Formats: sequence, structure tokens, C-alpha cells
Amino acid sequence: MSLLRRLKPVPMKSLYYGVVLAMVVTLSLSFLVFRGISDRMEKKSIDPVYDRFDELQLESARGALGSGGAQALNIYLTKLDRIFAGSSHYLLDANGIDLVSGVNRAELLPPRPLTKWRVQTKGRWIMSHGSADGKYWFAAVGFLDRPHVWTFLPYYFLVIGAAFVLCWIAAYGVVSPIRRIATSIALFGQGNLSVRVESGRRDEIGQLGRSFNQMAERLQRLIVSERRLLGDISHELRSPLARLKFAIKLARTSPDSKAALDRIERDVDRITSLVSDIVDITFIEGDPAVQGIGAVRAGEVIDDVIRDCALEAQAQECEILVNGRLTGELLGNRELLRRAIENVLRNAIRFSPQHSTIGVSIADDANSTNITVRDYGPGVPEDMLARIFDPFFRVDEARDAKGGGSGLGLSIAKRAVQVHHGTITAENAEPGLRVRISIPIFTVPSAVEREHDMELKNS
Repeated sequence: MSLLRRLKPVPMKSLYYGVVLAMVVTLSLSFLVFRGISDRMEKKSIDPVYDRFDELQLESARGALGSGGAQALNIYLTKLDRIFAGSSHYLLDANGIDLVSGVNRAELLPPRPLTKWRVQTKGRWIMSHGSADGKYWFAAVGFLDRPHVWTFLPYYFLVIGAAFVLCWIAAYGVVSPIRRIATSIALFGQGNLSVRVESGRRDEIGQLGRSFNQMAERLQRLIVSERRLLGDISHELRSPLARLKFAIKLARTSPDSKAALDRIERDVDRITSLVSDIVDITFIEGDPAVQGIGAVRAGEVIDDVIRDCALEAQAQECEILVNGRLTGELLGNRELLRRAIENVLRNAIRFSPQHSTIGVSIADDANSTNITVRDYGPGVPEDMLARIFDPFFRVDEARDAKGGGSGLGLSIAKRAVQVHHGTITAENAEPGLRVRISIPIFTVPSAVEREHDMELKNS
């Protein structure tokens, strides 16, 4: 255990070497395992066949000795020597004496108490097999005919070359994509937000590349959005702060301090509204997991928004007409959904002419909840429709006529809808503007289903 604790992994400067080393170790271990399996198969299956063959030769030699004496035995053993060229065969007594020549060949006998053996020693192989009664031994000996090392050298090189090619292919297939991903990550970290990993693989490395691309896409969108938002904020704050500074100077010197204070109050209100909208955007861009996700009845949210905006519509001498009914549930944040719908409806009220109506159409289908808000105002130029959801974007004519808001209302609505995996679009209704919101419906289990699931989990 102490030795294992002292062993530490060798640091690798390149994963190439690690993969190649792992392949070499695997091949080496495979060779040892296959060699062990071969030896075991030889002992279990092949050696018993040789033993029975040796026993047959022993009985045949013993029969020749019994029927024709030493001469017949010599003829039989000579025949074996001729058949098995390069080897010599003997029939020995219990003490190792050759029954044909009388020569002592005890060195061919195994150590006691063995009755059979096969060994390789001093450049030759020896086989001996004893009879059941212990009176005779059948022995054979021959020189090892080992092939020269150069005979198999081409095959060794072929195996080594094939193993190297396989290891290189494995290393290249694993390491090169990882290096490309690492290079892309390094470039992204240096500020190149447009870099992406190009990979068509479907394995774990391909999944890693796709995960990086998704992360990079979201980070690029967030960073670019925050940079643009920061620039827009500095631009939007510059004018009210300049006016506020001028109003303060005017309040100190002007005899009509009330007018100056009113101007200061308007600019403070404008800055307060702007800061509030910025806080909303920051909240929406946060982690949705901490935003109170749960089951939301879309119909109740619509009722709350209509009720809150009714007074503002009356002050504008407009009327809100609701068509349809929502019965489904959404999985999301109630406050975010309310802000999205409310900002769209307040925008419609702000730009609606007096004595006009604002239509709110609501309906559920099999997959989503759909909300459409339509006003009868001036609409938006076609070339600006795609930009009305950008932060701080305002159509000049509307801004001059209405004084404008912070320019963040529709941007907040878009981000809130996107958090809920929905879509929001705008089109000219001629007259007016039509904004459509579509949010997917997620199946929310009822209380009975949740109780049933808990019972299954506990059982």
C-alpha cells in the first residue's frame, strides 16, 4: 500500500504520448494474456494428446521387446527415428539403462516421483514417459531447431508498424480535435467572440465542440448586448443629466425656482424610470433557475394586466377590448410574463389616438398560448420593424409626438418572452401596429399526478 501511495502519475506534455503509451501498454498486456491463454490451452488440450501418443509408443516398444527381443525393439525404434527425423528414441529400464545398447541414459529420466516430463535444456528437448508398473521408460531426445532471428524480423517490423499506425490514428483522431477546441477556447478568451468549433462528429468530442459553440453563442450575445446596452445607457443618461445640471444652475439663479424644480423633477423621474428598466433587463438576463419558475395560469396574468392598464387607457380616452379566453398553464415566472404583456399593452396605449380601441386577442392551441395586441396608431416604418425590440430604439415621429419613454419596454418584453422559449413579433396592421406573443405550453402535472409519482418513487 505504501508503494502505491508513493507512485504518482507521470505528467504528459502531450496527449499524443499518453494515447500512444496507453495503446502500447494495452498491446503488451494483450500479448501476455494471450500467451497465458495459449499455455493453458496447451496444457489442458494438447499435452494430454501427446501423453496418450507417448503411452502408445511405450506399449508398442514394450510389445516389440517382448515378441522379438532387442533386435525387434531396435527395428521399431529405428523406424521411429526415421519417421521423426532429427530425434532419437529409446526404451529404458527402471534405472535408465538402454535395452538395445546397454548404455546408461538415466539423464533422460525425470526426477522422482514424476512419471512423465517434457523439457528443453542445453539446446535439446527431452521427453520421457514411464509405464504404469514402473519397469520401463520410453524416452526421446532431439536438438532444438530454432529459426534464425532474421527469419521473423520482417514480421516483427510489420507488427510494430501496424501497431504504430493504429496508435497514431487513434491519437490523431482524439487529440487533434481536442487541440482545435482548445485553440478555439483560447481565441475566444482573447476576445475573438466569433470563433466557433467546426466539427461534424457525433461522439463525445463532437458533443464537446457543440457545447462550446452553444456557450460561445450565448456569451457573445450577452457580451455584445451588454456592451451595446452600456453604450446606450451612457447615451441616454447624458441628455437628462445635462438638463438636470442646467436646471440646478437655473434654480440657483432664476427667480422662478418652481419651474426649475419642476424640470429637475421631470428629469429625475426620467432617470428613475430608466434605471428601473435597466434593473428589469438585468433581472431577466439572470439565471432563470432562480427566478421562481412554476406553474402560471396565463388567463389570470392577462386579467391582471388588463385591470392595471385600464386606468391608463381611460386617461388616454381609449378602450381595451379583449377577445378570447385562456385556460392553459405555462411553466415560467409569473412576474416576467406580466411585464412582457404589460409593456406591449402600455406601448399600444401610448401610441393610440384618442377615442380608439386597443384589441387584445388571446387563444390556446395544442402547443402554445398566443396573445395578440393591436392598436390603431401611426404604426412603424417597414424598415424599422425589425429594430423596435432593440434597447433604446424609438421611432423619431413617435418620440417627438409623445415625448417617448426609456426605449426599453419592448426590449424587456422580448427578453422575458425568450426566457420562456417563446417568440414575439410585430407587423403593421394598417392602421396601427400588431404585436404577437407565442409561448409554448408545458404540461404541468396535477396534484393527483404528483402524489401518484411520489408514491411510485417511495415504493
